[in-house]
Amino acid sequence: MSNLERKHKLMRLATFASVAVAATLIVVKLIGWAMTGSVSLLSTLIDSFLDFAASIINFIAVFHAVQPADKEHRFGHGKAEPLAGLAQAAFICGSAIFLFIEAGARLMEPRPIEHSTIGYVVMVFSIALTLALVVFQRFVVRESSSVAIQADSIHYATDLAINVSVILSLYLSTSLGLWFVDSLFAIGIAVYLFKSVLGIGYKSLNILMDRELPEKEREKIIDIALKHSDVTGVHDLRTRSSGTHVFIQLHIEMDGNMILTDAHEVADTVMANLQEAYPNSEVIIHQDPEGIEEAKPVF
Repeated sequence: MSNLERKHKLMRLATFASVAVAATLIVVKLIGWAMTGSVSLLSTLIDSFLDFAASIINFIAVFHAVQPADKEHRFGHGKAEPLAGLAQAAFICGSAIFLFIEAGARLMEPRPIEHSTIGYVVMVFSIALTLALVVFQRFVVRESSSVAIQADSIHYATDLAINVSVILSLYLSTSLGLWFVDSLFAIGIAVYLFKSVLGIGYKSLNILMDRELPEKEREKIIDIALKHSDVTGVHDLRTRSSGTHVFIQLHIEMDGNMILTDAHEVADTVMANLQEAYPNSEVIIHQDPEGIEEAKPVF
């Protein structure tokens, strides 16, 4: 099994684990909410439904994203990941609106939380299962650099904080009689969900719109090219990412009297160095004679 195949296998396994965990938590939290009536517990139940929907979308997206390039998709299928991100953003936005309305209604007509012990058990179980998933996802992210798995891992890591807040809400509501705290925590979670929508949507749109790699990465690419003794300059660098792949295009400047065979060897060496630094990259290099005057982008 090649290194790339191993990465793809880990990505698929991580998405399957995410679906399984989300489905398990939905069942457990649904029972817990039905017995306690806690709106904070309801908020985490909604979040688990979101997690399940997002995990299904990620599962499908990763399945397509890891497929090799074909005749109809010569740049690969990596953009299936940001498309999934936009779909997740839509799910999250709708559920946040529902949760906000439900919490507001509960503030107007508060009801006591029953069977709080069950609520505690449900949340502790949720925290343990979610923590195990996050640890595994972060291992997969280190191995594969998958954008989809990384986003999913961040989302589940934040779920840990939400679950802890629900335990605090249950305690304040039942032990201290602060019934309104349950609804306030739910509203806070709804606000967090809205914030998540902005982050997921922004990142997904950047990938779909072929946003350049960070300036630090662009400088690294230029430095790698200039390390070759026969390369005197670099211009027209263009970069973008798609899934786990990076696409790099650049012009390198060399001695104008160099024969074509030698220029080709220089370009091949620079390409190999770039692909070593960026293993899942596709590099296109154009060779220019040093000092040539040609139209260049103004940015």
